[in-house]
Amino acid sequence: MSEKIVQTAGRNQLGEFAPTFAHLNDDILFGEVWNEEVISVKTKCIVTVVSLMASGITDSSLAYHLQNAKAHGVTKEEIAAIITHATMYVGWPKGWAVFRLAKEVWNDAAPALTEKEKYQNSIFFPIGEENPYGQFFDGQSYLAPVSTEQVPVFNVTFAPGCRNHWHIHHAKNGGGQMLICVGGRGYYQEWGKEAVEMTPGTVINIPAEVKHWHGAAPDSWFSHLAVEVPGEETAAEWCEPVSAEDYGKLK
Repeated sequence: MSEKIVQTAGRNQLGEFAPTFAHLNDDILFGEVWNEEVISVKTKCIVTVVSLMASGITDSSLAYHLQNAKAHGVTKEEIAAIITHATMYVGWPKGWAVFRLAKEVWNDAAPALTEKEKYQNSIFFPIGEENPYGQFFDGQSYLAPVSTEQVPVFNVTFAPGCRNHWHIHHAKNGGGQMLICVGGRGYYQEWGKEAVEMTPGTVINIPAEVKHWHGAAPDSWFSHLAVEVPGEETAAEWCEPVSAEDYGKLK
């Protein structure tokens, strides 16, 4: 008989708040189902990884079960074949997401990821290269073209504390810009108004001739898609930097 699996995470994290759930997690799922001997623990690890992958769950719970699979004998070659096979049935994006986690678990010799690399692994769009408009930014920023045809769309990424200068999108007709947050946490502010926090899914519509700035929170990376709204005689005017005093008021 293999070593008995014991789990206490349910009681440790939810014992007082949800004791029934904690009991089901620790005593039934891990206490009985995981210790049932008809199939091996290694096989159960594989089934669990594929089940979570199929459900689109790629957070810390999947990372835990990938580590558990490795601890119970699943090799790097096996997990690569398992994920590849499952990808054919559950979808390509899920395969990519799981491979990112699996590489961290099985590639012990891999160098530690930089904060930029960790952040890149958390968002769908590429960070891209250093921003060629960096002279209009305080801090490090990056730019990646998403679409250069029809409606231009760029992914703009700000390192923590980075923000662009106040600026205005001029246009004789139409014009302006739309921002769609796709990662991290940041801010958008119009001249004379309070700053608006941006998190994934936040959409900001910026009419032409409105003076504004946008950038990362002091403690977070931040990415948004910048959609250029078509207009007549459009041009961007860059103004003064956001003062350190005003930016320092943001949390």
